[in-house]
Amino acid sequence: MTKKTMGIHHISAIVGHPQENVDFYAGVLGLRLVKQTVNFDDPGTYHLYFGDESGNPGTIITFFPWADAYSGRIGDGQVGVTSYLVPTGAMEFWEKRLQHFKIPFTKMIRFGEEYLVFGDPHGLHLEIVEREDGQKNTWDFDGISSDVAIKGFGGATLLSARPDETAHLLEHVMGLEKVGEEGEFVRFRSIGIIGNIIDLKKTSSGRGRMGVGTVHHIAWRAKDDQDQLDWKKLIESNGYGVTPVKDRNYFNAVYFREHGEILFEIATDPPGFAYDESQATMGEKLMLPPQYESQREKIEQGLIPITVRELD
Repeated sequence: MTKKTMGIHHISAIVGHPQENVDFYAGVLGLRLVKQTVNFDDPGTYHLYFGDESGNPGTIITFFPWADAYSGRIGDGQVGVTSYLVPTGAMEFWEKRLQHFKIPFTKMIRFGEEYLVFGDPHGLHLEIVEREDGQKNTWDFDGISSDVAIKGFGGATLLSARPDETAHLLEHVMGLEKVGEEGEFVRFRSIGIIGNIIDLKKTSSGRGRMGVGTVHHIAWRAKDDQDQLDWKKLIESNGYGVTPVKDRNYFNAVYFREHGEILFEIATDPPGFAYDESQATMGEKLMLPPQYESQREKIEQGLIPITVRELD
């Protein structure tokens, strides 16, 4: 029997100034900053995590902010668009909120659903879609109630250098179901409730270039360590090179680059973001992995201070 992924665990992107990043994802979109830490491979850089109140898998977008770094180009080998899920009836609220903050947007219809399409300050492509699926997000911030708050990911649009190869992986290795084709896109659905819709563009968007305003990788869910090892074995048996398991404190991770050049990760649901601080205080202070704790003073001096704040 084919294994079936639950869908997206998290999406990680490269952005610019960290305060601009916090202002947009916490201040405008109302997501909770659930973790301030550093890039485990580059401790001079923040790694910021935003999600729902509990930081549940399927709600987490993470960022490596590099102030004044060079801009990337969204294209083949990347996640092109990150979709956010809101409750049915919430679209009018989000149109007015984006208008209030002078964020340009357009509307489009794809696979019979209306999307609100816009960008973040550093060039990432985002969209909002209404669906009944998923639990309401109880994180209440700046007038964003649970009746309209972002519940998590609706899904993502993948831009592949070899769309047929990526489609084969999604359907025949990762166990997503192909549910439709429309125009330039093929749609796949996982068995999860959120983060479950993947639209794959069938034509080239031109080669992507990593940098500010691009997604670094997309992570898929594993229910635990054993499930992750099972996925690793399955993916390797299909001809992909998979990294050893890496301890990321809040989940364990393995990585592989699929044949369409998109970097995929498989991340475990546990232990979660209350691993090293209480759920009530998540995101309030910088948390370092044990190997960097002795360097805390130096690391903190090198990071640009950030604060979660309500915006005018």
